[in-house]
Amino acid sequence: MGKRVIASYCSSFLKVEMLHIYRQIKALRGVDTFVVTKELQNAQYFPFRDVEIIPKRRTNLLVHGWLKFVERRPPIVYRGEYQTLDSLLKRHDADLMHIYFGHTGVHLLPFIEQWDKPCVVSFHGADVADKPEIKNYHGKLRRLFDAVPLVLARSQSLADRLMEFGCPSEKLRINRTGVPLDEFPFVDRQPPPDGKWKIIQACRLIPKKGVATSLRAFAIFKKDHPEAEFFIAGKGPLQPELEMLAAGLGIFKDVHFIGFLSQPELLKLYASSHLLLHPSETLPNQDQEGVPNSVLEAMATGLPVVATRHGGIPEAVDHGRNGLLLPEEDHVGLAYAMEQITRSHGLLREMGLRARSMIVDRFAQEAQIDQLESFYEEAIRMNGAAEPENSKRIAEFGPSFAERVPAE
Repeated sequence: MGKRVIASYCSSFLKVEMLHIYRQIKALRGVDTFVVTKELQNAQYFPFRDVEIIPKRRTNLLVHGWLKFVERRPPIVYRGEYQTLDSLLKRHDADLMHIYFGHTGVHLLPFIEQWDKPCVVSFHGADVADKPEIKNYHGKLRRLFDAVPLVLARSQSLADRLMEFGCPSEKLRINRTGVPLDEFPFVDRQPPPDGKWKIIQACRLIPKKGVATSLRAFAIFKKDHPEAEFFIAGKGPLQPELEMLAAGLGIFKDVHFIGFLSQPELLKLYASSHLLLHPSETLPNQDQEGVPNSVLEAMATGLPVVATRHGGIPEAVDHGRNGLLLPEEDHVGLAYAMEQITRSHGLLREMGLRARSMIVDRFAQEAQIDQLESFYEEAIRMNGAAEPENSKRIAEFGPSFAERVPAE
């Protein structure tokens, strides 16, 4: 038997903050994969040899209006995506489709429920938030859980949240972000002899990343370490507001907003730094992190992390061993934690060694890819065992859904 064929479905391939998805897809080796997307983005950063783009079809307005407003079909039907997706999966003879992000799975529900092959859906953080823009999101998630053999979560914290939404525990599998260890060599850090501590945070500049808390903590830390500097790598809508906060705190000249960095540039930043801050916060709509990629990458290089007890962060940062954890929005505690690590010369190195060891043991890319491929095989076997029941159910409902959708 040849390799299994996996369709990797991402609505956009890819936003700059989704490097972890690209790494995962590129690292698959026990299966063949191709990407299915509706929009190609940042191809210069994420080159991939086999990408299928679902084109925007020429719309018959009468049929479109009838499907949308009279029959009230879901968007995947009235936008003409259903048959295109069915056709390209057949052309590749796909054995399974891996759908990235829960809200994308909700969009594809009509297809998932009718396709005769299995799908798995992976959840990454924002997709466990409340989504008022999607009508009955929680109810549709429960339908999604019923329709797929396995549900993947990037952290135990996300798995717990999915169980609150009604996902059966027996369907849940943890598949953590894999770190390519050879790309993030260990750096043996020493305290700066001139007192120029280099603190960093690498993230999108959005509320749940807690950058405002980092700035307030750095302002306190700066009082005893006047030569310290804070580098913030990333872009986002909060940048003007955060720049104003830095100015108001009197630290603007020592805070550097350096924008989005390429991987080589980011690696140099990790290697030249002493501490990574990542005080993530849970938003009112319950938007939360899995395990932030920058935390894992920094730890792989031996960089101690000062962060919050948020989402999946405690699954990587072991408080007191490879970093320190504080309650959310506690900038005073964050500053004190920074002081603890920088005051003890031995602690900086010891925490760095343990940080690297944690990533090797729990987040190495090869092991996570092996596990993911085993989940694909498990889902395919589970679907095979359920096929007679699926056939009976489809027969009871008559012609397949695709056959009942008028051509546009």
